Amino acid sequence: MAVLSANRKIVLQDLREINGSDQVRFVAEEKFKDRFPDCEIGAMPPFGNLYGMDVFAAKSLAENDEIAFNAGSHEEIIKLPFRDFERLVQPYVTAFTT
Repeated sequence: MAVLSANRKIVLQDLREINGSDQVRFVAEEKFKDRFPDCEIGAMPPFGNLYGMDVFAAKSLAENDEIAFNAGSHEEIIKLPFRDFERLVQPYVTAFTT
């Protein structure tokens, strides 16, 4: 799972190199919705670790004091200090955005 600010874009080749796989690509949400059975489509929280996924957080995201994200629905938002997110999720914090 890649976590980044909404105003950034993923550089897929960078993420492929970081992940060590040429299989990194975008897929439609419909294709992976079953991995998040308790979430609305498009509102999956960045807690991939709870769903058996590695989490890659953009280095630029770590520069923010707080992050905000959907909490599994389109009506609920969680605002959390980045340090707490990092402690809970233990993402790979690295550069893969522009």
